[in-house]
Amino acid sequence: MASRDNGVRMRRHFGCGVAMAALVASGAAEARSRYVRPYVELTQVVAADLTNDEVLTYSQVAVGVDAGLSGRNAEGQVSYRYERRIQWNDRYADDGVHTGLARASVTVAPGLALEGGAIATRARSDIRGAAPGTFVGQVDNLTQVYSLYAGPSVTTQAGPVRIAASAFAGYTKVEVPNATGLAPGQQRLDYYDDSKNVIAQASAGVAAGAVLPVGVSVSGAYEREEAGQLGQKYEGYFARADVTLPVSRTAALRAGAGYEKIKATQRDALVDAAGNPVLDANGRFVTNPGSPERIAYNTDGLIYDAGVIWRPSPRFELQANAGYRYGGETYFGSLNWNMARDTGLQVVLYDGIGTFGRQLRNGLRDLPTAFQGSANPFGQQFNGCIFGSNPGGAGGGAGDCLNDVFQSISTASYRARGVDGVISTRQGRTAYGFGAGYSNRRLNVPQLAPGTVAYGITDESYYAQLFWSRALSRVSQVDANLFANYYESGLPGADGVFNLGATGTYSHQFGRLGTVASLGVYTFDQERFESQWSAQALLGARYTF
Repeated sequence: MASRDNGVRMRRHFGCGVAMAALVASGAAEARSRYVRPYVELTQVVAADLTNDEVLTYSQVAVGVDAGLSGRNAEGQVSYRYERRIQWNDRYADDGVHTGLARASVTVAPGLALEGGAIATRARSDIRGAAPGTFVGQVDNLTQVYSLYAGPSVTTQAGPVRIAASAFAGYTKVEVPNATGLAPGQQRLDYYDDSKNVIAQASAGVAAGAVLPVGVSVSGAYEREEAGQLGQKYEGYFARADVTLPVSRTAALRAGAGYEKIKATQRDALVDAAGNPVLDANGRFVTNPGSPERIAYNTDGLIYDAGVIWRPSPRFELQANAGYRYGGETYFGSLNWNMARDTGLQVVLYDGIGTFGRQLRNGLRDLPTAFQGSANPFGQQFNGCIFGSNPGGAGGGAGDCLNDVFQSISTASYRARGVDGVISTRQGRTAYGFGAGYSNRRLNVPQLAPGTVAYGITDESYYAQLFWSRALSRVSQVDANLFANYYESGLPGADGVFNLGATGTYSHQFGRLGTVASLGVYTFDQERFESQWSAQALLGARYTF
């Protein structure tokens, strides 16, 4: 009962977050464009397990809203959908699924802006487990995730000094997954519960040539997170100074150094007489109230890095950096290229100490405030790549991928390294995008603590997604998605997991009434298991108010 209450509470939080983003955005002045499209949808779905020759038929009732605003002082978009699935037999219970994404940024006064975001989606829980492409019924290794964040940012000028500050708070809730579909003999990981996090940042700097031949800035940040599973805590802060030296009209060298301290801790799981972790009614580890706070990760000392900035035009910027951090070498950089008014490219090379809640908050912040929607109900999961609907202009650019965030859901902190790239374009009636990346996590947990099975383990994933949409006429459209993922865990006995899927949708509007037809085909493969193939077909009608 407690788990159900938590889920209801989180769904209310998500609904409040979406409503808040929409309300703030709609209150902004001088909107260039604005739309609000609530709808109700009735569909019939056939889902086939092609490997085991099983067919599941169910009806689906959905309500949702698509809304957006673009103005001089505000950018925002909301896409939210609740589906109630009604089975035609007694093999599976009826279930409900929430999917949604909201992003908004509003300038409320000169130099003062508010921004926020929220997401509801289903995602894989254990990186070693099943990787279904369809989220229908009692599918293994899937859990419902809710997350939101919000906060202000301030920029001002004091003579030649530019001052900036921001503060954001976030909350993430994860429900207990279905069976994870692990190979026999593999020990289960903990089930993530929830987390609360805050981050505050400030900086001050002068541009090159304003006072000195070089640009100088100082900055600092403080971040804290508390997670519900095993009393995990994360706390980090840093202070640093940076110098930028222009070497030509388009290039500059930069270098910086400072001090950083990060500490992540957790408590032991309670164990029974046989030494096995005790689980609560939801299957989560019970925290030992007498356990000390054990250190999972700790770093304290000097950090430094240097690199190059190349900006040959206002539409192109490349940064490449190398340095020392987290007790060793670090590399990071970015490429942002607005190739044309309707085409954008973004590539990010990253390295940092992450947790699931904080990484999801940062992933939400990186998403565009104007994103590409889809008429495909099978594709509205928001757990992969999200493409910008205005890739070469306002609203956040090309887009970003959340695949690295949803690689797996673990309470442990980790060092996250990888590369992520997205390119998207909109040309006339056609829009398409491609995203791909690689993610590497080294998990940080206390050594020899009860319940610990992932000490010093490294997880990896590779992912790619292709999106294409074409308006055939003013009232009809086709959409297609193709995705592939590969997951590999360093846990003993774990094998690689590969999944592949393709979906296609045709939609047609008859005034406020629209029809939609979708087809999806999926497969995933785990070593020591037979490859699983499945397909879905959907036919439905949507009425937009």
